[in-house]
Amino acid sequence: MSSKGRVLVAMSGGVDSSVSAVMLKEQGYEVIGITMKTWDYHRSGGNDGKETGCCTVESMNDARQIAVRHGFKHFIVDIRDEFGNWVIDRFIEDYTSGRTPNPCVLCNTHIKWAALLRRADDLGCDYIATGHYANVREEAGRFVISKGKDHNKDQSYALWGVKQEHLARTIFPLGNFRKTEIRQFAEDYGLLNVANKPDSYEICFIPDNNYHRFLMDKVEGLEEEVKGGKFVDQDGNIVGEHKGYPFYTIGQRRGLDLAIGKPVYVTHIDADNNVITVGEKEDLISTTCRAKELNMVKYDRVPGGEMEITGKIRYNDNGAVGSLRQISDDEIQVTFPAGREAITPGQAVVCYEGNDVVAGGWIHKVNVGMDQLVDV
Repeated sequence: MSSKGRVLVAMSGGVDSSVSAVMLKEQGYEVIGITMKTWDYHRSGGNDGKETGCCTVESMNDARQIAVRHGFKHFIVDIRDEFGNWVIDRFIEDYTSGRTPNPCVLCNTHIKWAALLRRADDLGCDYIATGHYANVREEAGRFVISKGKDHNKDQSYALWGVKQEHLARTIFPLGNFRKTEIRQFAEDYGLLNVANKPDSYEICFIPDNNYHRFLMDKVEGLEEEVKGGKFVDQDGNIVGEHKGYPFYTIGQRRGLDLAIGKPVYVTHIDADNNVITVGEKEDLISTTCRAKELNMVKYDRVPGGEMEITGKIRYNDNGAVGSLRQISDDEIQVTFPAGREAITPGQAVVCYEGNDVVAGGWIHKVNVGMDQLVDV
């Protein structure tokens, strides 16, 4: 074994994970590549049956060819059952409860790291590595996730749920590089089949990005059950009829088909009564949310019970200054004095101190358009 140790690298067949594997081998690690099959693409509907996104047959072949060319082992593992039970079931549950899920965070938290580490142990690996744009370091006895150098590609938001014992064995080779540098490395390493691959933004199990179709395919009778619900304004007046609450998200403006003389947005989803509230843009502003299923990263508890942070409420959020207060061992409250637009139940709020992730959790209470926090 290499003096630097043996590392199991998650390889999707894209440029980031491919460069990660070759980079670690160049640095003196003993590399083993692994590609995880998460979903039956030919059964996922849409895209005329074509396989797209990560971990398709083509991507698996790309990963294997790179491993062969650069002289390290590569395995493909089937985690469809694990993935479906955790990620897809939660995705459906959230949408049918009126929330907007974030399956990539769920996958990282419950599937990808746990599955990688189980296989790492089986293969005698000291570490696991992924192609995420983020960093991890040990400080004061804890393992701290921080933003990647390329803030436009930073993926620390999607990693807030990774547990301390998992971070202890994690390497992020790309954290101190920009995406342009990684594409150049790919060319330098001779990874020409992946160097210019476009980034994948769709959810891996919905390759056509059509959530509505996916939900209708997976939940028998859903469309009939939820159609004919009411749109109401901020005062509760009926202003139209919608297709069903699971097919809308907080902040949505397009596709409402409401002719009321001005642009309106979804401000609240009442799943129990199949009622969607709409309002003007200012009605989306809220100042406070609570999140549960908490994961503390930089500290084991919020220092002093409350601290100033920068909070992100969605992946592509620049963040805003706020305060973080610990409510219990499994709940935090985040307040944004200047207000935030479309804080969405089912999404994660992730709190930063500088570039470091302090904590994250799933939003379940928010004070959209009202003074008190409401369970959603």
